Amino acid sequence: MAGIDIELVWWKGCPSTERALQELRQALREAGLEDIEPRTREIRSEQEAREAGFPGSPTILIDGADVAPASGEPAGLSCRIYHRRDGRVSPTPDPDDVREALQRALREEVT
Repeated sequence: MAGIDIELVWWKGCPSTERALQELRQALREAGLEDIEPRTREIRSEQEAREAGFPGSPTILIDGADVAPASGEPAGLSCRIYHRRDGRVSPTPDPDDVREALQRALREEVT
């Protein structure tokens, strides 16, 4: 399980970073991965955002893959808007998307 790479990418203008980190830690606990501490990476400039293909804050990457890929969103310093499965709009990804991404990573690690 140590092979799973989990990263929260953020920028300081977004107020949802701490909430996303709390929700991510909760998903890790639910998956039995409470020993994994997500890395955090701050994007500090528009240039850095473009170079990283940063779709906005907060972005959760598991093994380099976005848990809720943004389609057509330009890279830049912005706050992301997520659409939850129940139709609500949220500043953080749907917990089910995070859990599914963790389960995929666990399955891939085993194979």
